[in-house]
Amino acid sequence: MCLGLSELLTNLLFCYMAFLNIEIKARSINSGFVRNYLLSNSAEFRGTDEQTDTYFNVPNGRLKLREGNIENNLIFYERDNQSGPKSSHFQLVKVEDAVGLKDALSKANGIKIVVKKKREIYFINNVKFHIDEVPGLGDFIEIEAGNKLADLSENELREQCDFYIRVLGIKEEDLISLSYSDMLLVKG
Repeated sequence: MCLGLSELLTNLLFCYMAFLNIEIKARSINSGFVRNYLLSNSAEFRGTDEQTDTYFNVPNGRLKLREGNIENNLIFYERDNQSGPKSSHFQLVKVEDAVGLKDALSKANGIKIVVKKKREIYFINNVKFHIDEVPGLGDFIEIEAGNKLADLSENELREQCDFYIRVLGIKEEDLISLSYSDMLLVKG
């Protein structure tokens, strides 16, 4: 089936558009409570993904190749390190040949660090939840209120993120400012 020029351009733009998340990462004191809350509030469970994120050396932002049984993407993002809700501007590219892409990016840029994790993925509308187990770091919860699936303003996304922080009982001292990659680099 042939696509018209406008359909082709729309598909290309969608594939390479930049999106916005308002997100948090927190140490998980009680993953079971979070899991039960999500399931009792009609969250869609997408599955458990064994993920390997390979971060590459880049002059700005972060570039990672995510390989998993659910998610396989090249992700570029820019985000400040702060513990509360933060803006993350990102581009997501679906990957068909992760091995070849990893080889090319490794040769071109070098690998900064590799992060492995077990991730449960849930959605309530446009809000994505992760329950993560990261070897060497511990258990975490992530909330990502994003505009990829809904046309919402930054303020509306922030309100969603704040709502789930409250209902999940996430305390200020549990919030994490760094990415898993940064935490592993600091740990050495």
